[in-house]
Amino acid sequence: MEQTEDSSKATILLMGLRRCGKSSICKVVFHNMQPLDTLYLESTSNPSVEHFSTLIDLSVMELPGQLNYFEPSYDSERLFKNIGALVYVIDSQDEYMNAITNLAMIIEYAHKVNPKISIEVLIHKVDGLSEDFKVDAQRDIMQRTGEELLELGLDGVQVSFYLTSIFDHSIYEAFSRIVQKLIPEISYLENMLDNLIQHSKIEKAFLFDINSKIYVSTDSNPVDIQVYEVCAEFVDVTIDLFNLYKTQEIELPSETNDNKRSQKRQRELKSVSELGNGVIIYLKQMIRGLALVALIRPNGADIDNCLTITDYNVDTFKKGLIELWANSATKKSQYFQDNIK
Repeated sequence: MEQTEDSSKATILLMGLRRCGKSSICKVVFHNMQPLDTLYLESTSNPSVEHFSTLIDLSVMELPGQLNYFEPSYDSERLFKNIGALVYVIDSQDEYMNAITNLAMIIEYAHKVNPKISIEVLIHKVDGLSEDFKVDAQRDIMQRTGEELLELGLDGVQVSFYLTSIFDHSIYEAFSRIVQKLIPEISYLENMLDNLIQHSKIEKAFLFDINSKIYVSTDSNPVDIQVYEVCAEFVDVTIDLFNLYKTQEIELPSETNDNKRSQKRQRELKSVSELGNGVIIYLKQMIRGLALVALIRPNGADIDNCLTITDYNVDTFKKGLIELWANSATKKSQYFQDNIK
């Protein structure tokens, strides 16, 4: 098969039975649609693809639930060979035995043609379940999936499960973890964030894709979902305020005569705010649609001095990020030169 630049994109294949919530997930995560507005979406009849670029060029391909992937006319082998992750959506509020059987069949085929593929299962629409029912549904789905795979001789295949809903941040948290598995440089990013925290009074740091609110990396400390929610909402507020103001125009001397020409000054996306508990939340734009969001706990230290040190260290982190991206891009370019036919 020819190696093309399109295949450099890390591709997530979004699958599931009809009406399980695939289209709603895509619209909410990648198009910032309000969850209630997804109630009026029509069922997907054709495959659709979403693209976004952070440290990697990512594609999310949604396949219709009624599509038969194993009919002779469908090139299933090529489809599954060129994806990084299979994300299967199960409607937790519906009878899910057919979905689990379908999932097992897909895993059997996908793993055969692409053993390195990540298998991710979203136990979706859990907003309508009590906490006890959520736990019971997750346990039941995990157990039944394991039994199905055992019968197929696939008990060694690793499958990750997530409880998700489009009405809270759980869907973003799940996609964040899925995307991170597709970023080759993820360990370097984590080390860089750990180093940033060590030399600042930062308590927790995220590297957000500001359009989708997926975090492509975080430090090695555990993620508290409430902390993530605060940071994600701060991204939204910052962008909303940023877009209220026009880009300032400055006058520069013309290169050809004494007349002046106007040029728009690029504004930096940056915001700092103090929360009610005294913690400072800090956001600064990085590269390729990314922003660093950090929680700073001064602990009695001078806040201005704290922010000055943070600014300096974050600028250093950004330079490292630029260098990491440049090296990654060079490797990709060399790869295509060596492999393109």
